Amino acid sequence: MTVAITDLTSLRDALRVFCAERDWHRYHTPKNLVMALSVEAAELVEQFQWATPEESLALTAEKRAAVADEIADVLIYLIELADVTGIDPLAAARAKIIKNAVKYPPPTPTPQNPSS
Repeated sequence: MTVAITDLTSLRDALRVFCAERDWHRYHTPKNLVMALSVEAAELVEQFQWATPEESLALTAEKRAAVADEIADVLIYLIELADVTGIDPLAAARAKIIKNAVKYPPPTPTPQNPSS
């Protein structure tokens, strides 16, 4: 498959074609997609299991490639889930950022008392 995937819409469209060519749409129900997403997220977690914080920030080329594969799997299933449920993931993310900004406002700086 050689298609330019440059944004979430082109990724969604490429996934639709990929799945249609394999007749996978009948299996891609929200239930199945969220279960697959959960498995792939666990496989991403596995890439960092037992790593120190420092090791997790300094990935080898081999580990970075493995993490990239798992991130791709998570993203693919998430985009497919959004597609079959009719949810715009960017709109959902924007709305969630606004909710989080209200729920978690930045700390107010405490005024410093000048020394007398």
